[in-house]
Amino acid sequence: MIRFVIAITALVFFSCNTKTTETKKLLLPVIGEKKLAGTDGKDTLYHTVQPFSLINQYHDTVSEKTINNKIYVADFFFATCQSICPKMSSQLVHVQNAFKNDNNVLILSHTVNPSNDTVEVLNGYAQTYGAIKNKWHLLTGNKKTIYDMARYSYLVNALEDDGSTEGFLHSELFILVDAQKRIRGMYDGTDSVAVVKLISDIKLLKQE
Repeated sequence: MIRFVIAITALVFFSCNTKTTETKKLLLPVIGEKKLAGTDGKDTLYHTVQPFSLINQYHDTVSEKTINNKIYVADFFFATCQSICPKMSSQLVHVQNAFKNDNNVLILSHTVNPSNDTVEVLNGYAQTYGAIKNKWHLLTGNKKTIYDMARYSYLVNALEDDGSTEGFLHSELFILVDAQKRIRGMYDGTDSVAVVKLISDIKLLKQE
């Protein structure tokens, strides 16, 4: 009987260890510069999205407080874009639908043409794609602030007057940000296969 109990205990211990190992393997990488900190130099400081304050399609302020303890997907677009933006926005509809009833997953789309993309313009764009209030925020604000956010917080491009036919250049990437404001993945927003991977990674991130 004692041997049987020991055997069962060992089996349970092995199963728990196996599960822990598997969970660790599922963790997503953290993207961006990393620094060692702490008195022993063993703590790691990761790149994070910096504080911000922008206005969404309802004229509500969206800031770091909005995303606090939330997982979210960030991207850059502009309302009059006829190249990659419609594809990206259509793919974000799939992301929104996958987490429609999950208040801990958000979408933040930043316009790179704020002089044109007023609150009213963004509201109309949001309606075109069925953006759900408080789920999918379409954001405008100071142009330099938005461009700096793209470059320094999200590590992607957002440029004006680059010689393109539409006058703006912005990344096609969707950026996955975790509840600690760390970047955990980047995905081609025009590629349906990449977006399926994004949705899968969001679910994985929720298990951490």
